[in-house]
Amino acid sequence: MHPTNIVLLEFHPERDELCYGKELRDGLSVALRMGSSLWLANDESVSLERLTVSGVDSTGRSSFTRAHRQYALHDYLDLPLPPHGESEDDINEADIEGLASDGKYLWLVGSHSLRRKQPKDGDGVKKAHKRLASVSLDANRYLLARIPLCKDGDGHTLEKETVHKGKVRRAAMLRGDRQGNELTALLRQDEHLGPFLAIPGKDNGFDVEGLAVAGKHLLLGLRGPVLRGWALVVEVAPVEDEQPGLLRLGPVDDEGRLYRKHFLDLRGLGIRDLCVHGKDILVLAGPTMDLDGPVRLLRWRGAAAPGKECVVPADELELVLELPFGQGVDHPEGIALFAVDKDGQDALLVVHDSASPSRQIGDSTLVADVYTLPRAPAAKGRKGRRADAGLAQQPV
Repeated sequence: MHPTNIVLLEFHPERDELCYGKELRDGLSVALRMGSSLWLANDESVSLERLTVSGVDSTGRSSFTRAHRQYALHDYLDLPLPPHGESEDDINEADIEGLASDGKYLWLVGSHSLRRKQPKDGDGVKKAHKRLASVSLDANRYLLARIPLCKDGDGHTLEKETVHKGKVRRAAMLRGDRQGNELTALLRQDEHLGPFLAIPGKDNGFDVEGLAVAGKHLLLGLRGPVLRGWALVVEVAPVEDEQPGLLRLGPVDDEGRLYRKHFLDLRGLGIRDLCVHGKDILVLAGPTMDLDGPVRLLRWRGAAAPGKECVVPADELELVLELPFGQGVDHPEGIALFAVDKDGQDALLVVHDSASPSRQIGDSTLVADVYTLPRAPAAKGRKGRRADAGLAQQPV
């Protein structure tokens, strides 16, 4: 399906370059619209970006071409590694792959994944072998955090600490260390996910690439692993820790469990992003491995309200859109509810990783796509089956 409109995203030229000549606009991983503000992140940075809408022109095209503001995560959170490594070009990235809001806080999540090096052009056999055997753990990727939101006109800004109605709200992140956090420590013992914590994300290893607020809980969508075609969503309920600036996992049910798992039959695809749409969750599904496509938008009914663990068959996931993708470029990576179109239908903004040259205008402007969401048909009333142990699997 072709987009019904486009949006221009303009970054400040002095903040557009990341490292090794790569531009911020070239690898957007997430998007979140809040009033006049559009929040974005590049998966190789350690910051959040806020653009402000400029309005709609005579063609009906919106632009975010004012007031690009950059928020360095180290100004709000005590990340385990500094922003830079041995040089200014070496960024200790947070690999932000999910943004969501509960109205009080901006929630963000890193990929929690290991990284394997790739061979480069000109490498001989020995050097290529060495690169492919090199797996690294980047501590800043193990990030699950919240930052207080404050009104800024009809948009929002971030504060490390603020007081609202006599109650202090402060930035905080899930407790952990340079080897992971409380969640990964638990998941290492999990029958489904444990074996995959030691496998790099792009090798069907553990890789978070979606975040949604469901009541007082969070849903973490996993790009990998995919188990016999089934993708996973991990549900958690972070609460304040006794130590200021930290969170811990609270119980997600009456049994006191600290996480729940939901399996979705995406027919072999992994989850690339999640987005709340009323009582439902929109799921951006794409390859878990380093492939171009296919890419689909699916509707998971009733998922925005916490419930029991479930297994959702493919025929209970409504196909909303088949999204276009490029060959080596233009991979749909982040989705956000955008606006209501002239016919009263909701629209969806899609941002891309590896943006093609045709999307890049001038020194710092990017073209993003907008799709009109079809009106959802009436629910069938049937819910996904409860999960069982039959999906436990070792990596192969």
